Amino acid sequence: MLKRDKKEEEAGNPYERLDKTAVLQEARSVFNATPVNARKCQLILTKLLFIISKGEHLGPNEATDTFFAMTKLFQCKDVTLRRMVYLVIKDMAEIAEDVIIVTSSLTKDMTGKEDQFRGPAIRALCKITDTGMLQSIERYMKQAIVDKVHPVASAALVSSLHLCKTSMDVTKRWVNEAQEAVNADNVMVQYHALGLLYHIRKHDKLAVTKLVQKFTRGQLKSPYAMCLLIRIAAKLIEEEDLGSDSPMFDLIESCLRHKSEIVIYEAAHAIVSMKHTSGKELAPAVSVLQLFCSSPKPTLRFAAVKTLNKVAMKHPSAVIACNLDLENLITDTNRSIATLAITTLLKTGSESSVDRLMKQISSFMSEISDEFKIVVVQAIQALCQKYPRKHGVMMQFLATMLREEGGFEYKKAIVNTIIAIVDENGEGKEPGLSHLCEFIEDCEHTVLATRILHLLGREGPRTKQPSKYIRFIYNRVILESANVRAAAVTALAKFGAHCEELLDSTIVLLQRCCMDTDDEVRDRATLYLTILQQKQASLNSQYILNGLQVSVVGLERALQNYTLDLSPSKPFDIKTVPIDTQPMAEQRPSTAPGGLGTHGESPRDKKMGTTQDVYAEQLSAIPQIAKLGTVFKSSPPMELTESETEYVVRCVKHVFPQHIVFQFDCTNTLNDQILENAYVQMESSEEFNVVATIPAEKLIFNTASTTYTIVELPEGGGAAGTFACLLKYVVKDCDPATGEADDEGYDDEYALEDVDIAVADYMQKVSLANFAAAWEELGPTYELEDTFALSHMTSLEEAVKEIIKFLGMAPCERSDKIPEEKSSHQLLLAGVFTGGHKTLVRAKLALSDGVTMQLTVRSTESATSEIVVSAIG
Repeated sequence: MLKRDKKEEEAGNPYERLDKTAVLQEARSVFNATPVNARKCQLILTKLLFIISKGEHLGPNEATDTFFAMTKLFQCKDVTLRRMVYLVIKDMAEIAEDVIIVTSSLTKDMTGKEDQFRGPAIRALCKITDTGMLQSIERYMKQAIVDKVHPVASAALVSSLHLCKTSMDVTKRWVNEAQEAVNADNVMVQYHALGLLYHIRKHDKLAVTKLVQKFTRGQLKSPYAMCLLIRIAAKLIEEEDLGSDSPMFDLIESCLRHKSEIVIYEAAHAIVSMKHTSGKELAPAVSVLQLFCSSPKPTLRFAAVKTLNKVAMKHPSAVIACNLDLENLITDTNRSIATLAITTLLKTGSESSVDRLMKQISSFMSEISDEFKIVVVQAIQALCQKYPRKHGVMMQFLATMLREEGGFEYKKAIVNTIIAIVDENGEGKEPGLSHLCEFIEDCEHTVLATRILHLLGREGPRTKQPSKYIRFIYNRVILESANVRAAAVTALAKFGAHCEELLDSTIVLLQRCCMDTDDEVRDRATLYLTILQQKQASLNSQYILNGLQVSVVGLERALQNYTLDLSPSKPFDIKTVPIDTQPMAEQRPSTAPGGLGTHGESPRDKKMGTTQDVYAEQLSAIPQIAKLGTVFKSSPPMELTESETEYVVRCVKHVFPQHIVFQFDCTNTLNDQILENAYVQMESSEEFNVVATIPAEKLIFNTASTTYTIVELPEGGGAAGTFACLLKYVVKDCDPATGEADDEGYDDEYALEDVDIAVADYMQKVSLANFAAAWEELGPTYELEDTFALSHMTSLEEAVKEIIKFLGMAPCERSDKIPEEKSSHQLLLAGVFTGGHKTLVRAKLALSDGVTMQLTVRSTESATSEIVVSAIG
């Protein structure tokens, strides 16, 4: 090794300011020099590797010129230089052109007598070899896989793994050599050989099962190979949905008694990571992890406590036995271990231990990174939900953390936790609001300040002394940025709208805000001032306390369409704008299980906007549907077939003013058939009229296509009913390899599940911040009341859940959460019925031999109130 003195080390990275052009020019001159200066060439190659690894762009021409100059270095026998050349060949294989020119030199090194050249030469050769050339070196690769020199065999096996991605047909022929390599006495060769065998056979479940069974009998000496075998077995258990009585599970459990620590940990981790393990099955794995908690090795302690932390999320009772060992880890010198130990204890500890744990956390919070502080905060949030009576201790601890230094994510986690306590715990509301008020006095994060101001505007007016929050809010109008000032103005207006005694003071403050330098702040202040001066409760509820519940994208589209009409016959109606809904996730087709690293996890969902907006855009592109008007509501997809059947169909219901459009997404899972002219025939005994069907032209293998059925609603709207569905189509046989279909086909049909229409399909959920104000705004004009006996309900929780689901309305003011040991409850629901009719429901529930419900409905139309009440009856 080259030694550098202390001054050089303190100077930093000597390659940090390299100029690419100068390095390439120096490379050409040094590489072409005679004789070859090995030391200089090594330095140049190091610079080239640094430039490439930094992501600097090398053009094909300059990369090719440098590559060809580098090939002359094969004349030098210096071992270090030659291995550096191999590294650069691998990195430049995809940049330079005609890299195959070094194939003969690499093949010569690969089959030579110098063992230090052979392994790296194999790696470089496989990097530049394509499928067409692979057969020419196949004989050499087979020999290398079973080579007695272990680094050479490992290099050949790892390179073969990479070649599997592009040339599986060729690498499949190397199975015999890989099986021979598994019997090698070197731990890495055995591990790499098992990996190659698995990747060759991974698409054949039976072959993989046989592979695991073959090595179950203790043939593997390598702990790394055993770890891989455990992962393969765990993957088979998850994919085949095997239970704890399967031989695969027995294999994993037997590995808990292996002599190697990494194998024991891998087995324990596999058991706790399975989806359907019971407490009994977890017990041996937890016992092993408990022993690791007292290990002298920090890596084992960290792995054990991190895994126990994961177990505590789903099975906290299984970890209680480890509490004593975890408490000993709180004082661990490694703060990462101590943090994980304390957060695990927070999930498993008793209510009496909360105070002691909080004191212990405080002692080292300043010494750990923000990442681990966030873990602690999240654990405290879970503890607040578990022991709500301890909110005071935890709130004080969070307030202290909030005043300390920290990044945005850390502060955001604390604010989220305090807001969650305020929302869920009535006793914690005022202390939580006070702590947040102190925080925004010196908050440098605009996002957090605006969120806290929104919370103050929602919850502050309903506290015992709302006036004490006004000072904190108005300070933001004076001292903060435009975004925060705008949020503060809105919060002030909510105090004036809700608290009559604060109205005059609020008006004075808003008048001062009308002189603000920012347009948004002035506009908000002017609007709210004008509304408050009217002193009308309905205006306050509609424009300040609850606001508009419309989709912004839908509002923009509706206004644009209205302006395109040069002579509109009537004023713009806000009821034509779709209601705001939750964002939907991009629909991804199901794929085959991936490699071992995935453990069956699905890719992270990509947000696409709201469900309503996406569907509205799709439907507006179809002429027959575009003329029906604006979509009022799109239901969640419902499956009409089993997922394993030959045809998979799911239905989405789109409600229009006078029609319902049924969207059927159909997938053909048979690769030897193509379906043409596919549509769904719908029949109902009620007064629904099927107007039109839009068939799917072609259903090819594993590709979703859509057919639509348009149904006209009976007069009066809100009708419930059931449709019998039959998928009809023309079947044509096709060649699975080419996809070419026969010219002639035959008619066929496939029975689907029935589709129901209920009151929830006509109701759009609306979340109201102030239900009382909205209730008074509607008034008793169209109020209906009735009492129902829900005899089949056994608890208030079940009744609340079923009522919300049946009516399709949104719970307000957290009325869907029922306090413990309560025999009565009031459920508040809000929604908009088709046609834009606001609807509110107040359901008083009492538990006694079933559930008795007194239902009161208010709406802007009498027919809507009648539909809602009669739907329950």
